[in-house]
Amino acid sequence: MTAAALFPGFDGLMTLSRREGVDIRPTLLRVLTDLYVQTNAHSADEERQFVELTSRLIDQVDDATRAAVRARLAIYPATPAEVMDQLGLRRPHASGPLPLAAAIATAPPDTPTVKLPTEAQLRMASSLAMRPNDAAEISDMFFAAGASERALILHNVADTPLKASARLPAARAARALHILEMAAFAEDIENFTLELGEALILPQRIAAQVVNDPGGEPLACAAKALGMSSAIFQRVLLFLNPEFGSSVHNVYRLSRLYDRLSERSALVMLAAWRGSTMAVTRAKYRAALYDDERHRARANPPTRSTLQPGTAPAIRTGTDGSKR
Repeated sequence: MTAAALFPGFDGLMTLSRREGVDIRPTLLRVLTDLYVQTNAHSADEERQFVELTSRLIDQVDDATRAAVRARLAIYPATPAEVMDQLGLRRPHASGPLPLAAAIATAPPDTPTVKLPTEAQLRMASSLAMRPNDAAEISDMFFAAGASERALILHNVADTPLKASARLPAARAARALHILEMAAFAEDIENFTLELGEALILPQRIAAQVVNDPGGEPLACAAKALGMSSAIFQRVLLFLNPEFGSSVHNVYRLSRLYDRLSERSALVMLAAWRGSTMAVTRAKYRAALYDDERHRARANPPTRSTLQPGTAPAIRTGTDGSKR
């Protein structure tokens, strides 16, 4: 089944989560829960999709993620009964107040407690590079998502074990920021796109898609990856595209998103954009076989003369030079 009504591209992320070494199921469950509780009421189809997707993830995530999702759904009035039963929540009575979630059982005193890794240790362990096909799938899903879904993706992508791109050198980033700001003041989108692609090592196709995106979230990621300050980013929004900058709603929405956006989320998206170009490049070329040249040579063998050496009749000449 598809989950287009709740989260476009969710099935693709489910495929990614099942691959060895990439466990983003906790992030998927958190994102799905956040999307579901944003609305007070859901249709029967949306509720059925939510039950089917969450039932596959609840038993496969860690205790911390399960407890966080359990707390969110315990106070949400429209939590499906099947999900409440799976999480061990009591169903509310029609006339009574909403019940509080039951206390999570603690481990026996004699059981040795497991020390959870710190945030720094988790960041150090986040060294799993994305495969080109996975990067292309994440990039396509991000560009196809709406504004609220993009914000959730950027908020939760920082918790994935995917390797982020390295920071740009400070001198190179400062030079790029100066050129980008001047190009924005001049409303020179072409040079702005060219400089952004060179600074972030992106093909012009991806750089143009980032700059010309109507929502503006990709541009916010690119600016955050360069270390652009909030003040400069607001000026870029106002001047680069006057039609977009004239909307107070657009500038205010992206400014709030930019202030909450983490550098790691932006660098993970940058890694996805770079990796997606490798998938496109690999698809254009087929790996050559070791005997391709030999087969090609056999297909067009050189023509050989049917006249063998020594078979042509000898032509004799006389002493006076005449042929005999």
